[in-house]
Amino acid sequence: MRVLVTGGAGFIGSHIADALLARGHEVTVIDDLSSGRRANVPSKARFVEGDIRNGELVARVFEEHKPEVVNHQAAQTSVAVSTREPIRDAEINVIGGVQVLEQAVKHRIARFVFASTGGAIYGEVPQGKASLETQPRPLSPYACSKFAFEGYLGAYAKEYALNYTVLRYANVYGPRQDPHGEAGVVAIFSQRLLENQSVQINARRELGDPGCVRDYVYVDDVVRANVLAVEGKIDARFVNLCTGEATTTLELAQAIARAAGNPKAEITNGPRRAGDVERSVLDGGEFIKAHPATSLEEGVRKTLEWFKTRG
Repeated sequence: MRVLVTGGAGFIGSHIADALLARGHEVTVIDDLSSGRRANVPSKARFVEGDIRNGELVARVFEEHKPEVVNHQAAQTSVAVSTREPIRDAEINVIGGVQVLEQAVKHRIARFVFASTGGAIYGEVPQGKASLETQPRPLSPYACSKFAFEGYLGAYAKEYALNYTVLRYANVYGPRQDPHGEAGVVAIFSQRLLENQSVQINARRELGDPGCVRDYVYVDDVVRANVLAVEGKIDARFVNLCTGEATTTLELAQAIARAAGNPKAEITNGPRRAGDVERSVLDGGEFIKAHPATSLEEGVRKTLEWFKTRG
């Protein structure tokens, strides 16, 4: 099939593009390179540099490349940035998404696969795990914009019979994640600990606590689900992509330090970040039973190997 991957120069999108090409699909990538890297785009993919908020550009991409499936990964992905710049977040995650959606229904694509957020959309999960039956309670502009676009998909499905799948990601990590931004704690910790630098635990409630509780899912597991969705092999409309395991930031830092051969690394404490929820753990339901997730230990090992070879 001909697949358009928005945000295909980014961390997750570029892995998806690789996997789709390996499966024999034709891939077109559109990315403005604001956070993605041109080097991430596979050589066999067609690449268009541009912003999805540009309706004329998006229309031209559909006219010229005629995608049959859209895999929509392009987004403003930082909770902290969304709190500081909520208008920019909404422009990219809602307006930009609708520009893609308009062309998708105009060209009668077969499927629309959307990268949403399970790590933020459910809000606080004080105990247990958030399942698909859990009512979303977005607490940051980022979570609000992702939830809003899910609503647009539902509206377009009713009006235009759009076939879509929403993949709600837990906290994704792995090779190619940027260690220089504000998102991607595994990448940040990996690079710093390999360089024998200290890492900081942002407080959940007060300085000195073990930090926020998260569900960390390895990028290969997310890619596998996206490929299945693109190929129409996921029946469910919504899927939580996760491990179902609760990990504090301190536990994460200690696991990475051990894997990096730096078990006595300095771990400091810092204040809570704006927009962060205290605890988010997901229930993957039947999907995770059929497709067991990579363990944190294995995922961290593979991520560190990539950072070592990358230098």
